[in-house]
Amino acid sequence: MMGRRNFLMGTASLIAFAPALPAYAAAPKAWDRKSSPPLTNAEAFFKWAVDERGEDMKYLRMRWARYGAVVANKDVLDDRNKRAFLMAPREHFVLPKNLSRAYEHAFLDIDYGVTISGPHIVSRMTQVIDVKEGDKVLEIGTGSGYQASYLAYLTDKVWTIEIIKPLAERTRATYDKLIGEGYTEFKNIQSKNADGYYGWEEAGPFDKIIVTCGIDHIPPPLLQQLKVGGTIIIPVGPPGAQRVLKVIKEKGPDGEIKVTRSDIYGGRIVPFVPFTKMEGDEIKGTHNK
Repeated sequence: MMGRRNFLMGTASLIAFAPALPAYAAAPKAWDRKSSPPLTNAEAFFKWAVDERGEDMKYLRMRWARYGAVVANKDVLDDRNKRAFLMAPREHFVLPKNLSRAYEHAFLDIDYGVTISGPHIVSRMTQVIDVKEGDKVLEIGTGSGYQASYLAYLTDKVWTIEIIKPLAERTRATYDKLIGEGYTEFKNIQSKNADGYYGWEEAGPFDKIIVTCGIDHIPPPLLQQLKVGGTIIIPVGPPGAQRVLKVIKEKGPDGEIKVTRSDIYGGRIVPFVPFTKMEGDEIKGTHNK
């Protein structure tokens, strides 16, 4: 999740269970990747989500209200990304104490000194990398698990890495619990606990990479694992003052690989917590140069 990594503690707070999940009316039916909820009518969406997904009206109303805001703000533009926003059950990825705030435009605490980013920045970053069905996508910084769940509605090939071991275990437990409850689409999320700076070489190369923590350079291993024609979205800059860059890896007419960059917020500063690094079995410092 964006803006969510921070310096960390040791392993004393290890928690390997998922947080309590909100009650649903019924188990979700198996999702057909070609199907879509209604995108333009609130009542039609509510009926579809209750009938097909067994979801709770309280959270559906919150989701629809935020959906209207992200569409109006042009954080989501096309129908595939609108569908993904409406499908992803954000309430399952916040702490129980924050359930009433699940769809607020705010960063929310998820323990371990990190946060889940607000819906606007999650949807904007996801829209910008333009995930196509079948794309292989790597996320650096699993966090709460919401970002990867969102990606799972755009492609069936998602890999995600979390450096904080107890958080990685808790989020994996959340996915597994949701899969058991009927969200079988989350079977397509592969996760591991590791230092994301080095990517996931054995699973690459990737069509798209999304980085959810701030760093002062683009990690070379991630560029190496990105396919030619692929895109990385990454917050780059000094601590607490990053700009969110869209980075495209291309081959020029001369056959040389080149990298082009653009700022998705037109120069606006968007602070992210730092891209921490692993030394041995401990998190120490950051990957900033």
